[in-house]
Amino acid sequence: MHSSFTDQCDELVAVLQRFAAQSAAVDALVDRIAEAVLAGQTLFTCGNGGSAADAIHLAEELVGRYRSDRRPLAGICLNTDVGALTCIANDFGYEQVFARQIQALGRPGDLLVIFSTSGGSPNLLAALRAARESGLITLALLGKDGGSARNLADHSLVVPSDNSARIQEVHGLLLHAICEELEQRLQRAQG
Repeated sequence: MHSSFTDQCDELVAVLQRFAAQSAAVDALVDRIAEAVLAGQTLFTCGNGGSAADAIHLAEELVGRYRSDRRPLAGICLNTDVGALTCIANDFGYEQVFARQIQALGRPGDLLVIFSTSGGSPNLLAALRAARESGLITLALLGKDGGSARNLADHSLVVPSDNSARIQEVHGLLLHAICEELEQRLQRAQG
């Protein structure tokens, strides 16, 4: 009997093997995030749809915890404040829902991490532009060919797949790698 689940597992393994070629870029991105967050900078996240869930996941792991009890770290997900989202969308258009929040809350040296399977969503591109103008470090976790976000972000990682499910699964692995590194560095610092 043929298994759809087995096919999905095989596809994910193939995507991970191709993505592993970017391990140096992954390490650099994780290191950049860890340095800034542990120095007290705020990490802002955002995404649309399933990528919004990944953005929530990363921010809540920073404020709460990943595996170990430790001090909370500054993480804010821009797609969770319904009041801000609806006000901005109504008054300025949906394209500005993340950019306006970055302009209001972001400070030089903070980070913006966007999650996108396509890299082409106008609201994410506007957020990257606003973050750059405000002096934030921009990072994009992308898929497919990376879209326009690939060149707008200071650091981009593109999952080599056209399948949104596989892209988001690898993004989940990446956000856990970020959390793992943060907690390991905090443990080493505590001695």
